[in-house]
Amino acid sequence: MEENDKTTIGNNKSGLGWVSLGAGLAGLSVMLGAFGAHSLKARLTEKKLATFHTATDYLGYHALGLIAIGILMLALSEDIRAKLQRSARWVSAGIVLFSGSLYVLTFDGPRFFGPITPLGGLCFMIGWFTLAYSLLKYSRT
Repeated sequence: MEENDKTTIGNNKSGLGWVSLGAGLAGLSVMLGAFGAHSLKARLTEKKLATFHTATDYLGYHALGLIAIGILMLALSEDIRAKLQRSARWVSAGIVLFSGSLYVLTFDGPRFFGPITPLGGLCFMIGWFTLAYSLLKYSRT
């Protein structure tokens, strides 16, 4: 690796930011999973517990995805980073909307959060399809 490559990669703090956010969210998903398994079992119906677990599973999966996107940002050239940044933002929005709305609904929050959940799923899809398209396009240049 040339010295210029090291400098370019070393200056890409946004990639490290996404890795850090993903790691924190992954830890949160483990904590919430343990909380759900040990503390909520006796307090929630089976259906609400399943909803809580779905929110936690998707939080964990997409946290790992943010880590992967951040690593890609560190490894690839500057001309694709903005597109990867866009993907990470969509995935993050999906986490907030999808998992967040399911957590609110699990604990009898306002029912208007119900229609927000599919918007989170749409954000996930946009994020992953944006990532796939960007990487495919980058690989052909």
